Amino acid sequence: MGHGNSGNDGVLEAIWIKRAKRGAMDPAHSARLLAGSGIEGNADQGGWRQVTVIAREAWSRMMTSLGTHVDPSVRRANLLVRGVDLSEARGRILHIGACRIEVRGETRPCERMDEACAGLRDAMRADWNGGVFGVILDDGEIRIGDPVRLV
Repeated sequence: MGHGNSGNDGVLEAIWIKRAKRGAMDPAHSARLLAGSGIEGNADQGGWRQVTVIAREAWSRMMTSLGTHVDPSVRRANLLVRGVDLSEARGRILHIGACRIEVRGETRPCERMDEACAGLRDAMRADWNGGVFGVILDDGEIRIGDPVRLV
């Protein structure tokens, strides 16, 4: 395990694949990433929003501030990472296992977030708490437990 002195080594904690637009988010142990396209089997393919990522720490902070606890799956992101700060990450490269994702921007929360939890949408607007989206640079398989690094 190569641990640099950067202090931003993390781990992939969860994977969700969306069967259809606005459809269910299926948890998965692994996922196949397709460069320039998206996650195999995921509804969103192509464009800039090929994969969405949220940070466990940001989620936990929001839950504390809202005085509630809902599962991060309600965020409807594809990947949950721990130990990586995604704020202001636009233009940086997120390494997950052997794959790279180029962060293209901040994922803005939609109205469905308040359906899941009152106040969640506003909480996500601060400090990139809603996570990031990006494009996939490498074909490959990622698995829960894979090392994650933002460079």
